Amino acid sequence: MTSAAHAPARVLGIDVGGTSMKAAFRTVQADGRLGEPEHAERRATPPDAAAADVLGDFAADLLAAHGPVDAVGVGVPGIVDDVAGVAEYSVAPQWADLPLRALLTERLAGIPVALGHDVRLGGLAEGRIGAARGSRDYLFVALGTGVGGMLCLDGVPRLGPHHRAGEIGHVIVDPAGDPCGCGQRGCLETIASATGIKQRFGTGISAHEVAQLAAAGDPRAGEVWSDAVQGLATALTGAITLLDLDVIVVGGGVAKAGEQLLAPLRAEIDARLTFQRPPRLVQAELGDEAAVAGAALIALDLLAERPTDRPRHAPNSRI
Repeated sequence: MTSAAHAPARVLGIDVGGTSMKAAFRTVQADGRLGEPEHAERRATPPDAAAADVLGDFAADLLAAHGPVDAVGVGVPGIVDDVAGVAEYSVAPQWADLPLRALLTERLAGIPVALGHDVRLGGLAEGRIGAARGSRDYLFVALGTGVGGMLCLDGVPRLGPHHRAGEIGHVIVDPAGDPCGCGQRGCLETIASATGIKQRFGTGISAHEVAQLAAAGDPRAGEVWSDAVQGLATALTGAITLLDLDVIVVGGGVAKAGEQLLAPLRAEIDARLTFQRPPRLVQAELGDEAAVAGAALIALDLLAERPTDRPRHAPNSRI
């Protein structure tokens, strides 16, 4: 899963989150690999459709102050058509059927722009430069506000014909469980996301605090944490059986608990497997910067497909 581009080149990666946008510049090394981040910056994300204009301004301001670049990669939440460059649907920020790639390309005076789903970009980065590097068959699971996933098989990230592959958060692990925002009941997201853990504990404290209480022996916190582990084990055992994975990478805020989560999860999965071979189960290496790195990687991939003798223009028009 390596990528090559003509050096020298420079790219900008941007991750659009529900509360903030994160960005970093990277230079492409002579062997086609990304260098370390050169400049990182954040800007608040508006909750409404104005986020598109703010994103355009953010990218333009970054390029004016720290450019030029040869390509820009952007990761966004929700449902994303990576191929068409369309943000099909998102709750935060609020947009629907937005041709974001075309709008950003125009805003940035024709600089090539690649668009991708934020969780899939995090998984791409973990596969190329993070915890799953060297593996051709892996699953990346992000346990954050929700639960998302990215699947790579035989070295190829799988999007699916409808751009919805990897949605492990909506695998039903308890048919009689809590209602999910997707309309089902007992989805993994209701049990193992930071939001689900917080709601199931029920006193308004964070999932991180629930983990701390569970480690200290609090019975209610221990029950909620155990339910999260059991739900994850159910979903991941199914994925292992179906896909014969080499590595499972667990990231997101809940995964910051480290071995408090991974050790019982490994034990529970091992107890459920019979003929299957257990994959390596590891914590993500890139943390909160995974999607920004993944955005830079898809910008790099764009360069590998295009001539590199284009002029580097300054951005002009608005979205």
